[in-house]
Amino acid sequence: MKFTIKATNITLTPAISDYLDKKLSKLGKFLNPEDTSVIADVEVGMTKRGQNTGDIFKAEINLHTAGKSFRAVSEAIDLYSAIDEMQEKIIEEVSQYNEKKTHLIRRGGQKIKEMMKGIKFFRR
Repeated sequence: MKFTIKATNITLTPAISDYLDKKLSKLGKFLNPEDTSVIADVEVGMTKRGQNTGDIFKAEINLHTAGKSFRAVSEAIDLYSAIDEMQEKIIEEVSQYNEKKTHLIRRGGQKIKEMMKGIKFFRR
């Protein structure tokens, strides 16, 4: 899996980079380990929302696999909590896709089984 990290309006320190690597390494167990074409574009940054709210931190990930793309965005008062929320959202999205794919395969197998029950085999 390849990571591209972009920082907007903040400096990307080694601590932030290590934290992102640690959080995104957990994503590997939800993806196909044989798929080497997985690319993750991560953007962390800071925006101002107004005079009274102060600085808001944003974490965004675009995950591209062989057949599907996933996206998660989160905003929080703290950068590390925004990264945590982003990680939870992207893992939830990928796991939901995997469950849906597995469900469709099982449902197809069930239809085949029902068709096979309807066919009677004759023995001589």
